Amino acid sequence: MPIYKKEFDKSILERFPTNTVLVGYRGSVAHNMYVPPENDMGTDDIDLMGVFMAPVTEYLGLKTSKGTVESFVDEYDIVSYEFKKFVRLLLNCNPNVLSLLWLNKEHYVKSNFYGDALLNNRDLFLSKKVYKSYTGYAYSQLKKMTAYKCEGYMGQKRRRLIERFGFDTKMASHSLRLLSMSIETLNTGKLNVHRTADVDVLLDIKMGRWRLDEVQSEADEMFRLAKEAYDGSELPDGPDYDAVETMVCEVMSDYLSCYGGV
Repeated sequence: MPIYKKEFDKSILERFPTNTVLVGYRGSVAHNMYVPPENDMGTDDIDLMGVFMAPVTEYLGLKTSKGTVESFVDEYDIVSYEFKKFVRLLLNCNPNVLSLLWLNKEHYVKSNFYGDALLNNRDLFLSKKVYKSYTGYAYSQLKKMTAYKCEGYMGQKRRRLIERFGFDTKMASHSLRLLSMSIETLNTGKLNVHRTADVDVLLDIKMGRWRLDEVQSEADEMFRLAKEAYDGSELPDGPDYDAVETMVCEVMSDYLSCYGGV
């Protein structure tokens, strides 16, 4: 079973925006699927996600927040979202951001009062919207896995692997993980980011031990199971908008009072 052992470089936090309130791993490290670059099949970046409060003037004045800030530092791929934009993405069960609220404890790098407000209210964002968002993303990944544009830190190595196997094995594994997570969440009401029960299968796919037709056949079955889970799920149809609105108002009121002199 893969274990990410590299000690976190605290200087990386300087790459995040001012007033960052929550930082955690995402991607392969968070999913227990990191394959180091020294491995012949290793194509993983070290992905980090943050949430930040915009300058007070951007909440009270004419300026508007950029909303999303990205940076790349060697093997680190960093993305940060402004607090309210992050919440809007959560309300749609966006797979890329929802996972940040359901990490293992050791995968959080930073959290303060405002970050804790998100973590403590994570259940408010889970709904049957998980079905559409996760299966939709999985479907798009499956469509792209034979014609993926290899860019970024591991672009060249990933291209060679696609040429070797005829499809992007990492993207195939990613797609089936999304389907598995959607089924679990719809059935249990919990989001399991750190993969254990299916990690060996997912890694086999990622390492090129499955054929393309095997991946496609498994995906078809998982789409069926996801629809079945959706039909029987006890999750609400949508998130608790009123409770989320209350939480956001409390956070913004406190932030503006403390940092805006109001």
